[in-house]
Amino acid sequence: MKNEISRTNDYDFFEEAMHDFFPAFYSGKHSQKYMRTDIKENEDSYLMEVELPGMDKNDIHVDLKDGYLNISVNKTEKNESGKKENYIHRERSFSCSRSYYVGDIRKEDIKAKYENGILNVTIPKEAAKKAEESRILIE
Repeated sequence: MKNEISRTNDYDFFEEAMHDFFPAFYSGKHSQKYMRTDIKENEDSYLMEVELPGMDKNDIHVDLKDGYLNISVNKTEKNESGKKENYIHRERSFSCSRSYYVGDIRKEDIKAKYENGILNVTIPKEAAKKAEESRILIE
């Protein structure tokens, strides 16, 4: 049965199902399947481009806590007919999250925009701290 299902389009049903149940053991082509991120450095800020194709803006949550920018997605398929569906495998309903250390930044200074499947997050650079003199004066 495995050969019959996996023959078409290089899709292996059992490999995909095992990955869903045991993600820690399956890396390689499955690693970072969702939320691939590019980070660009500009003169005064960083621009994060997070791939989130097919998402609705309301399914995406961006939070800042203890210096970490947390991006999470919770997408569920709605069953409008009320009829119970008999799925063997589903990939369009999922949730995932990633965290990025951004330092001591105020949340008001972070800007986020979602357009064409890409979440753009602009994070200002921290102001460079002047080196404090460590010499102690002797009286």
